[in-house]
Amino acid sequence: MVPSTMSRTVVLGVIGSDAHVVGITILEHAFSAAGFTVVNLGVQTSKEEFAEAAVEHDAAAVLVSSLYGHAEQDCQGFQQELEDAGADAVTYIGGNLAVGQDDFEQTRRTFRELGFDRVFDSETDPEEAIAALRRDLTLSPTESERATVTS
Repeated sequence: MVPSTMSRTVVLGVIGSDAHVVGITILEHAFSAAGFTVVNLGVQTSKEEFAEAAVEHDAAAVLVSSLYGHAEQDCQGFQQELEDAGADAVTYIGGNLAVGQDDFEQTRRTFRELGFDRVFDSETDPEEAIAALRRDLTLSPTESERATVTS
């Protein structure tokens, strides 16, 4: 899915019954520092809350985090919820998405089949996700980011 606007707003949260807050706090700071406006929904966020926030803030992206291993269950119908709400955003998910996740490529396929544009494991550096989002949204680095890269 490609957003209709060049918004730099991302909606971020931990889905379902998961209460792990450290990862989204790190992501919030990293995406903010990279020039994105971040709407952090916090932990134990429902699919409906993600969809409502995406529409309310005209988000370019929805970033879902989960560390407790039950993301597949929590994300059933996620894309439909966004579509029904009228959200037009790329969707990313990352974390420890499956209990006993031995084969991350299989996990990645599962979440791609659920409609996520990008799927990251719990070892992904935030800069990798930021670079992927810039590519997906065809955004250029900000002036300060270019200055940092060239210094």
